[in-house]
Amino acid sequence: TGSSDPYCIVKIDDEAIIRTATVWKTLSPFWGEEYEVQLQPSFHSISIYVMDEDALSRDDVIGKVCITRDMLAEHPKGYSGWLSLSEVDPDEEVQGEIHLRVEVLGSQGSRRLRCSVLEAR
Repeated sequence: TGSSDPYCIVKIDDEAIIRTATVWKTLSPFWGEEYEVQLQPSFHSISIYVMDEDALSRDDVIGKVCITRDMLAEHPKGYSGWLSLSEVDPDEEVQGEIHLRVEVLGSQGSRRLRCSVLEAR
């Protein structure tokens, strides 16, 4: 139909911790959602999956972005900007990008992740 019903899942080291609301019938969703969660000191990466909700079958993965601990270390004040989606299935072509703000708060012993899932296109 030329549109999707997108939502995002945020995973820390492959454990799903956040699910945004679904934005119906669009290819340019706006979420504007901000989350703050505890972060294990040993975490390796944060992955954001953009999904297409489907009432009749399994939800489709539109694409994903991965932010590693090293990438966050390079941005001590946090990362904010557009990131291109990459494919999850090597046989699928992916187009699009997502606008995120991600920062790590607190000290070594008690760190939190603040993640803002803003929009996609």
